[in-house]
Amino acid sequence: MTYDRLVCANCAAPVNEGRCPVCRANRQRLQQENFLSGMNPMALIALLAVLVAAVALLAHQTV
Repeated sequence: MTYDRLVCANCAAPVNEGRCPVCRANRQRLQQENFLSGMNPMALIALLAVLVAAVALLAHQTV
């Protein structure tokens, strides 16, 4: 899950805005936890498409 959709329980603001110390701490933790968490969904879809194309090309060359 990306942190841009999370809402802070402390201040009820989006976590990615970092309005309170709790938001900032959770945003930092999520960024360090997973390198894919900061990517937007379109970038993940593009990465998946590139991987599928690479596998298809590899499968086509081995036949």
